[in-house]
Amino acid sequence: MKAAAEGTFSTEIVREGGMQSAMWSGTRRKHEPARIILEAEFEDERLASRLSYRVEAGLPPPVSGAFPFEPQIKEEQLNLDTGRRPVDLMDRKGPAVFARDGEGRRTEHPSRLLTSESGLSVLGQSGHYPEIGDLAAQMRGWRFYHGFRSDRDAPVRQPSIAATAAMLDEDGSNLASVFATLAHIRQDTVDLDHLIAGALEGAKLVIPYPEETATFGLNFPAFPPRVFRPGELSDGQIRLLALAGALLSYRLPPLIALNEPEASLHPDMIPSLAKMIARASERSQIWVVTHSARLAEAITEYCGSRPIHVAKHDGETELG
Repeated sequence: MKAAAEGTFSTEIVREGGMQSAMWSGTRRKHEPARIILEAEFEDERLASRLSYRVEAGLPPPVSGAFPFEPQIKEEQLNLDTGRRPVDLMDRKGPAVFARDGEGRRTEHPSRLLTSESGLSVLGQSGHYPEIGDLAAQMRGWRFYHGFRSDRDAPVRQPSIAATAAMLDEDGSNLASVFATLAHIRQDTVDLDHLIAGALEGAKLVIPYPEETATFGLNFPAFPPRVFRPGELSDGQIRLLALAGALLSYRLPPLIALNEPEASLHPDMIPSLAKMIARASERSQIWVVTHSARLAEAITEYCGSRPIHVAKHDGETELG
């Protein structure tokens, strides 16, 4: 969905192996089209309205303007529901797309879209369709943290440029700048210090004032004079710090997705991670995929959110 807003929908699916990897591998009904359908709803309690975005993609026909395993966008719809009759803000069938402009008039977009292009991205960046542009901008702001590298050359272990950073990049490459922004611009690291000390046996995060670059280190009670640099920290320690940067930054994105955040963490770090997630949930929506029952239980304890279990039946993944 985020890729549709960014204009990289087809590219991202191809990177994951193409449509043959994304499609259901089981038996389909005869004459049933091979399609992937994604849909999301966005509620605005202040305006008592709901936006619904839907994109449907399938395989290209033998003769088309797409490569064999590239997803071809067949349909897109964006609807606004204010409690009365829903309004179509965008309706796409094949290359033709209709949308409502700033004055509410339904017009056909002058360009015929490529099958790999999303109307959400093309129209959202045109400047002529405010509601579409606002939604696309919101979705582009989502952050998906699939796991932070922890090898010697990992971005989270490197210094960052000395520039303020409101939120963590998806690869964690500006982690030092995120910490420096909290320490020296907002001048408030109380939550950060408390949660890190709880997770790492009383350790203190040391954040020097940036000059040409920003950096950080950890000071442990067992070694008072010593500041351990990012390159010296264990995989679990550096990943916990990256998660802290993602969840406690100066500003949070509208949606944060964490994939197996417990990876490489010592079991004693799990409660502090759950507390970070709980604190972040006060400012953003948090989506966590985990294999750790302990983390799921801790999130339930601190947030009140109950986990949804994933199960497989005859090769089909179901949410229960």
